[in-house]
Amino acid sequence: MTPPLLLHVFSTFAVGGPQMRLAALANHFGTRYRHAIIAMDGDTACRARLAPGLDVTFPDNPLRKGATLANLRRIRALLGAIRPDLLVTSNWGTIEWAMANALVGVPHLHMEDGFGPEERARQIARRVWLRRLFLRRATVMLPSETLYRIAAQRWRLPRRRLRYVPNGVDLARFAPGARGTPPWENDGAPVIGTVAALRAEKNLSRLIAAFAELPPSVLLVIVGDGPARAALVEEAASRGLGGRVHFTGAIAEPAELYRFFDVFALSSDTEQMPLSVLEAMASGLPVCATDVGDVRAMLAPANAPYVVALNATALAGAMARLLAEPGQRAAIGAANRARAEQVFDQRAMFSAYDTLFGGAGGREEKERAG
Repeated sequence: MTPPLLLHVFSTFAVGGPQMRLAALANHFGTRYRHAIIAMDGDTACRARLAPGLDVTFPDNPLRKGATLANLRRIRALLGAIRPDLLVTSNWGTIEWAMANALVGVPHLHMEDGFGPEERARQIARRVWLRRLFLRRATVMLPSETLYRIAAQRWRLPRRRLRYVPNGVDLARFAPGARGTPPWENDGAPVIGTVAALRAEKNLSRLIAAFAELPPSVLLVIVGDGPARAALVEEAASRGLGGRVHFTGAIAEPAELYRFFDVFALSSDTEQMPLSVLEAMASGLPVCATDVGDVRAMLAPANAPYVVALNATALAGAMARLLAEPGQRAAIGAANRARAEQVFDQRAMFSAYDTLFGGAGGREEKERAG
C-alpha cells in the first residue's frame, strides 16, 4: 500500500523549532509517510536535517504576497494536483491554506507554536477572528498549556478539536557528559550559553545587556545565526565585551556544546515551549529565563526562582546568583534532567504524532502526551 502523503506548509523551512520537530518526526517514521514540504519564503535550509532515503519533495510556493483571492484559487488548484492525505499547516503565516481548504475539505492538522514579535503583548483582532472561523474544522495541535488556553478561550475553537502535545527531546543525544576542548578559548571561566535563532523576538540584546553586568571572568556563548547577528556583534563590541562574547554561527549538531555551558540562558520576548530549554534540561543544566509561555512550568520546581521578569537587570541577577552557587547549579541541573526524563521524552511525542498523522484520535477532550 502507498504510504499516506502529508503536505506540510511553513512560512519558512529555515532551521527553527517547528522545522526541527518535523525533521525529527520524519526521520523517526521513515517510509511510513511521504512528505511534501512548501516553504513560503523559499528557504529550505532545514532539509539538511532530514535523513537520506525519505520520500520528500519540495513543491514551489504558488502564492503571491497581497493577492489573497488569487492565492485561494492557487491553493485549491495545488491541493487538487497534489492530492495529499493530510494538510499540515504551521502558525499564522499559513492561514490562507486553512481558508482555501474550507472549500476543498482535505483532512487538516494545524500546528500553532507561538507568535511573532507583533503579537507578543496582545493578539491582533483580525487574526483571532480568522483563526476562529477557519480552524474550527481542523485538528489543532498546541505544544504548550498557554497556547491551549488561548485556542480554547480566545479563539473559541471546539475543545474536541484541540490536542495538547508537548515537544519532546532526544534524551540520549542531549545528555550530561564529559567535556572535551571547547571550540572557543576558555581557561576555565564559567560559561553562560544560549542556542537560538538570532531574530528580534529572541531579544538577545537583552541577554548581552544582562551579561555586561556580570564579572569579567564570565564568558557568553551564543549558538545560532539569523538576521540580527550583525547588530548583536556590534552591540557586544560597543559594550567592550568583544573578547568575552562568542558567536558560533549555525551549528548542525549543538548537543555537545551544551556540555560546555554552566548556565543556559533564554532572553526571549515571546516563546511557548522552546526546544532549546528542553535540550538544556536534558543536558543537565540550570536555566535562567524570561518568564514567557510555558517556560516556568517546563522546568523543575527548584529552577523557578531563576525565571524572571522581561528585563536585563532581573536576568543578570538570576545568572549571578547561579554562578555564585556551584552546588545549587548542579542540583538544579540534575532536577531538570530528571524532569525531562519523566515528562519530555520524545518517544511520547512520536506516539502522539503518529495518531495525528494517521488521522485517528477524535477524543472529545484534549489528549496529553507525556
